[in-house]
Amino acid sequence: MIKLFYGDDRVKANSEITKLLGENHETVEGADLNPNDLPTLFLGTSLFAEKRKILIRDLSANKPAFEKLPDYLDTPHDIVLLELKLDKRSATYKTLKDQIEIREFALPKNPNLTQVFNIYKTAKNDGKKAVEMLEKIKLSEDPIMFFGLLVSQALKDYTASQGTKEKKILKELSALDLNLKSSSIDPWLLIESFLLRLRTI
Repeated sequence: MIKLFYGDDRVKANSEITKLLGENHETVEGADLNPNDLPTLFLGTSLFAEKRKILIRDLSANKPAFEKLPDYLDTPHDIVLLELKLDKRSATYKTLKDQIEIREFALPKNPNLTQVFNIYKTAKNDGKKAVEMLEKIKLSEDPIMFFGLLVSQALKDYTASQGTKEKKILKELSALDLNLKSSSIDPWLLIESFLLRLRTI
């Protein structure tokens, strides 16, 4: 059995791998493999068991070895390949997709991500409007995650211009960070207060 898992949600992928292979499976780094190692890995037996349970990580990054994978689909062992990314245009992928199970484990995307950035940009000119925009999405957002996105935008602005205003905004965000961690005030109220003041900082 060969299965191929890919994606950035390694927690879910590893949970599924443990279900399939158990806790005591072999782990092999695909980048370290030579194509000549593959017959022993896929077809050889171990001293302890005829049927091996093997996790191979990031084999697709090792193109010469990955291209040989279709030669070993009849392996007697239980093997899971774990990839961060997968080139679906490659000839190897096209060969494998109809012959083995391939599953994606992707972290959920934040549908409000663009809106969060728009809120920050709006607040630089109109804090009241930014707060109104925030009201529409805050029930589906985590305030600490939202704050982190505000910081990322402020850092981007600072990297672009490194002006006095950008420095002041970063100081204000630093103070807001302390308040979010130590204050008993509703975090959204603290964030809204920052958005309302942003234009005048």
